[in-house]
Amino acid sequence: MSRIVILGVGAVGGTLAVKLTLAGQEVLGIARGAQLEALRSGGLTLLTPEGALQAGFPCVASPAEAQLRADDVIFLCVKTQHTEAALMQLRDAGLRDQHVFCFQNGVENERLALRYFPNVHGVTVMLPADFVQPGEVVCYGAPCIGSFDVGRYPSGCDAADSALVACLEAAGFPSATRAAVMDRKYGKLLMNLGNIVGAALGEGVDSKTVVAALKAEAEAVFASAGIAWSDPAEDDDKRAAQLKIVEVPGVTRVGSSTAQSLARGAGSVETDYLNGEVSLLGRLHGVATPGNDWFTALAARLVREGAVPGAVTLAEVETALGL
Repeated sequence: MSRIVILGVGAVGGTLAVKLTLAGQEVLGIARGAQLEALRSGGLTLLTPEGALQAGFPCVASPAEAQLRADDVIFLCVKTQHTEAALMQLRDAGLRDQHVFCFQNGVENERLALRYFPNVHGVTVMLPADFVQPGEVVCYGAPCIGSFDVGRYPSGCDAADSALVACLEAAGFPSATRAAVMDRKYGKLLMNLGNIVGAALGEGVDSKTVVAALKAEAEAVFASAGIAWSDPAEDDDKRAAQLKIVEVPGVTRVGSSTAQSLARGAGSVETDYLNGEVSLLGRLHGVATPGNDWFTALAARLVREGAVPGAVTLAEVETALGL
């Protein structure tokens, strides 16, 4: 397909960049800081359960430097708290009718993008990857390292979706077009409610009861709001037994994207658009969401204090949530 411009070469964007480049696809990365320097000097290393992959591809510091083409395809791979700034940069760089694919968690990115651009697509990301140091991404999926659902926002599918799915599958990602892709993304949102839990407690703590309470609040909110959702992890003819989380030799998994942000001292986490989405919907529809409210506030405190994963005890959480 046409050149793919990946805005945000972190865990998701980096994995995509390496695999697509090695499959022969033209890729341009947009990164910043130490990651940009590492990509320019030595390319990107992707560690997988089956070994290391390495790819070099051109990378620039901003959309303004990308010299956008009329037929470029944009992959938005930043976290939601950075989405609006990224969209404004793309607009200022001359993006108009090109297709924008939101390879992001949460359900707000597509709505934000549609304010700026007419051709917006949702992507459900099933990709267990870590990015904690410049020039290296680790992906723990096996036997395939990730899979995606793709569809237009707010619904439907078009030729751009089909072309992208073919491109992703050629790079080793089992994928599918989904006319109701946002149903899948709301299902993925339920899964992501546990991100801040694992980040706060540490990935080794048994937090099933806590996460279940957060999901129960969300499901009650979805029901009240009339929001449909479906499980993006359910088996289908392309995905059955293809994506399991396994160990990568010599690497200790950090955890969710939220835990990675805390570990890197990134200065922000995406909890406002995950658990905070449930809080927003609850307030709009008169449904109490005390657990998600508490964790959204906790995430802000952990960032403010510069905390690392595991800074909170299970007893503290259970007391706060009345469990």
